[in-house]
Amino acid sequence: MNLRTPNTSVRRPTPGRTFPDIELSDHAGNRRTLSSLVAGDPAILHFYRGWWCPKDQAFLRRLVRLQDEVEVAYSRIISVSVDAPETAAALRAGLGARWTFLSDAERMVQEELGLRETTDTVHDPYLPAVFTLFPDLTVHRAYDGYWFWGRPTNEELRQDMRDISRAIRPDWEAPA
Repeated sequence: MNLRTPNTSVRRPTPGRTFPDIELSDHAGNRRTLSSLVAGDPAILHFYRGWWCPKDQAFLRRLVRLQDEVEVAYSRIISVSVDAPETAAALRAGLGARWTFLSDAERMVQEELGLRETTDTVHDPYLPAVFTLFPDLTVHRAYDGYWFWGRPTNEELRQDMRDISRAIRPDWEAPA
């Protein structure tokens, strides 16, 4: 298969479907599965073009502003790109991000998920996308971030995390 030709047999993850339990190297070079990173909590799974994209930098800065709330609400953020682990580690450190960044430098998962941006033939990056996930990796919402305004706001992500948390936490309502 030509890497520049999209694999039309691949289905992009959609709400209600289970996201594949992908395994990639993290920013420190350790192999990690998505299920181990989600670890039984709601999650924001973010795919981005790469360190060089100003739109991705702006969105990542927005996620950094949200990370304190995500952490205290027993939720997770995971970001994925085609950047090498050392590049992802540098970006993560420069942003002050505390969540895990995954590297798909070989673009194996990118192809499997059907998330290759076909308009950029120089970097062959991920199509910017965000998925909010239940702990069992079921997709709650999917955001297509090809255009910057298609990416979720922090308020939309808060609402998604609230909806998922309400659905999975039997003690959501305080005891009477």
